[in-house]
Order: sequence, then structure tokens, then C-alpha cells
Amino acid sequence: MMWTNEYTATSPLPAAAIWNALKAVHEGRITYEGCDHFELHGPFAKGSRVSVTPAGQGTFESTIVDLVENVTYADETMFGDTILLFRHILTPVDGGTRVTHRLEISGPSAAEVGPELGPQISGDFDVTMARMLEKAKELAHAD
Repeated sequence: MMWTNEYTATSPLPAAAIWNALKAVHEGRITYEGCDHFELHGPFAKGSRVSVTPAGQGTFESTIVDLVENVTYADETMFGDTILLFRHILTPVDGGTRVTHRLEISGPSAAEVGPELGPQISGDFDVTMARMLEKAKELAHAD
């Protein structure tokens, strides 16, 4: 069983500019209002662990399970028999890049846990993505 939710937005920025911001967030080098705090343990690469601290909550451990520069980033968190997979997908489109932030909740209890936990986690994807894209624009103009 799986529960999913995603939010998609389009930015005039090229994928590389958005990737730079996404990478900086997950390396803990930049943050913004509503952003989880990340501490990367090792290189920004598949297999590395990341400590994630949502605002006002405890820290949990995640593992980077997919990473293709300028294309996709995904990390996975295990809570008992429930798996949370967070994925960002960057797709070039006319005039910029389409950015999709997807949450997949899987495991034996996903049918029960997903409908309650999923919206709590992904309910602000639109706001946090807008802030991340704003940071990407700032970083691109700082270069």
C-alpha cells in the first residue's frame, strides 16, 4: 500500500540554478522560513545520511536514495515499518524548469498512517517550494 502527494511549480530558472539551491538546503548551507534544517553526513551523494530537523520537532535520520545532478533528489526515512520517501524532480520546460516535490508513504501501515500523516507533512509543499525557488533566484543572481 502507498499514499502519495505532490506539488508542482514552474520557475523561469534553469534546472542547474534550482539544483544549486536544493543542494545547499540539503547540505545545511542555506535555510529559509518553514524550511527543515538539514545536516549532511558525508558527500552529497546516494547512500549518505542526512539528519533532518523540522521546525519545532525532533531530529530524524534520512538516507539519500536517488541523486542525479540537475534532475532528481530523493531521501528516505524509516519510522518502524513505514517508509517516507521525499523526491524532488526537475524537468526542463519551455521558459524554465518544472519542479515537482513528491511524498510517498509506503509500508504495511501506509493505508492507515498516510491519510493522517501525509497531509501534515506535505500540506506546506506549495509555500516551502515558493521559498526555495526564491532562494534559488537569490543564489543565481549572487553569482
